Amino acid sequence: MASDEIPAAAPGPDASSSATPVAQDSNDSQNNADRSQNRNGKRGGRGRERGNDKPGAQGKRKHGGFGSAKGPVPDKREQVRNNRDAKRRKVIDEEVGGKSFMSIEFTPDEIKAEDRRPKRKVAVLIGYAGTGYHGIQINHKEKTIEGDIFAAFVAAGAISKANADDPKKSSLVRCARTDKGVHAAGNVLSLKLIVEDEDIVEKINSHLPEQIRIWGIQRTVNAFSCYQSCDSRWYEYLMPSYSLLPPQPQSFLGKKILESAKEKGVLEEHLERLDDVTGFWDEVEKNDIEPILARLSPEVRAEVLRKLQDSNDKELAEDGQPVKNDQEEASKDATADKDVEMSDAAEPQPEKPAEEAKPVEETPQEPKPEKELSPVDAAVRDIKAAYVAAKRRYRISPARIERLQQALNLYLGTHNYHNYTVMKSFKDASAKRHIKSFEANTTPIQIGDTEWLSLKVHGQSFMMHQIRKMVAMAVMVVRCGAPLDLIKESYGPRRISIPKAPGLGLMLERPMFTEYNKRAAGFDKEPIDFSKYEDQIIKFKDEHIYRRMFEVEEKENSFHLFFNQVDNFRTDYFLWVTAGGVDASHERSDRTERVPKALEAELGDEADGVVEDGT
Repeated sequence: MASDEIPAAAPGPDASSSATPVAQDSNDSQNNADRSQNRNGKRGGRGRERGNDKPGAQGKRKHGGFGSAKGPVPDKREQVRNNRDAKRRKVIDEEVGGKSFMSIEFTPDEIKAEDRRPKRKVAVLIGYAGTGYHGIQINHKEKTIEGDIFAAFVAAGAISKANADDPKKSSLVRCARTDKGVHAAGNVLSLKLIVEDEDIVEKINSHLPEQIRIWGIQRTVNAFSCYQSCDSRWYEYLMPSYSLLPPQPQSFLGKKILESAKEKGVLEEHLERLDDVTGFWDEVEKNDIEPILARLSPEVRAEVLRKLQDSNDKELAEDGQPVKNDQEEASKDATADKDVEMSDAAEPQPEKPAEEAKPVEETPQEPKPEKELSPVDAAVRDIKAAYVAAKRRYRISPARIERLQQALNLYLGTHNYHNYTVMKSFKDASAKRHIKSFEANTTPIQIGDTEWLSLKVHGQSFMMHQIRKMVAMAVMVVRCGAPLDLIKESYGPRRISIPKAPGLGLMLERPMFTEYNKRAAGFDKEPIDFSKYEDQIIKFKDEHIYRRMFEVEEKENSFHLFFNQVDNFRTDYFLWVTAGGVDASHERSDRTERVPKALEAELGDEADGVVEDGT
């Protein structure tokens, strides 16, 4: 039986009289209507009053049938509420040890003592730096942007104590969902708040950390949903200009690109596309690397070169991990401390709430002396640092920015982005997205030793990882001297493994509500517009978003590590950038095919990246 079928009721004593319809004349119909009219003038079906003439019986439904529970049955709304409360309680008690980032509970006496005040449907304009947070979406287990904002609403009296245990009671909806560590200069929440106090925004902000701000609260129509009413979204992506440098010639990908260009007879065309960076790595070798090698003994120099070659040409084993040789294992202890430091740096750790910090009594111990590096390991460290420093000194040419812009222009319009997200096939209609503009700022900015580029994209909606993969695709094509038409090919049915650029550089600039704002005036409501807070937002971006991006990159070399990983693993996943095109790269048979473990973060097929708008 299909799930939507309703089983027929068993025939009762009068079943024979009702099995066949009996025609009635107009007088019979009128008599039936008269009988259905009750004493209060209300119309109802025949027999609707039966059993409801007893005190307290009106409006209650009883259990029926043999073996059923006794007593009245809760109405549908009460059942839903009870089920939701039971599920929430189970999660809090069993999965988070009784402590939730999503539910704030008060005693019945505290709830009863609070004055009841009216709630209004509002749009809350917010901005935040996502560092230390597990994204915006509130949940029981992790520290999130919405979790802190919801707690501030309760503390400021904008949400009553009776509704503090469940955000759904306030109809909380977010416009765009951002993931772990991602920032937003402007985002919108819609929900029902108590907004009688004139200084409610200041009150809420007083309960928030400086990296989260409420820009304003605006009354909306009751049916308003910031998610449904959003027409489009603006994002900004910041990256060091050295991201557009070609792979080092001695890297696996660098070698494959040159070999393929020679084999296909297109070396001259390939070099023309890289003419503004020709000789960059030769200069680095001559001026930065050779002086380090020159002061080493022949034996140490040979070992250093061997280790550098191994790190630049890593083979993946069957489990997807880099293959280690005997010498690497032997020197593992000498570099263990540094490896741990780099591993921690590659993934920014969330800031734990202050209340979680517990003093630990430990016996005072003398600090461990730092391990002295061998001459080989010290030289390898110095050489790697010299490569990073050389990258940071790079200053991009106008011609290179123009080529990047040409690549970004190929995203304009409506295309199939199944290769730019997860769990989407070519035939999935939802993989088609419309991009209104994608612009690279022609004036880079310099912060410290590093030059930065700003890219801004405006689209109707974005899928998981889409923006980061769009950035990575355009950058890979430009830095590797590949034909721009590769981007067009990526819209076809052929599956291409596109890495996702670091989440560090992504920021939601603001959502747009063009159509709603046109109608708002007719409802005597203000338009949802961030421009009135522009001065505050600019200051906030400079102090809390851009600064964090620059500091993290300076400390952790996030973009250097990303491209170094992509360039130096011996795999055919990214060989579509060579002259062999997409046919030279590995095509995964389906979405469930296992990704090499060492490339999981780069390919981004696990669902831990940016969900730019939650669609």
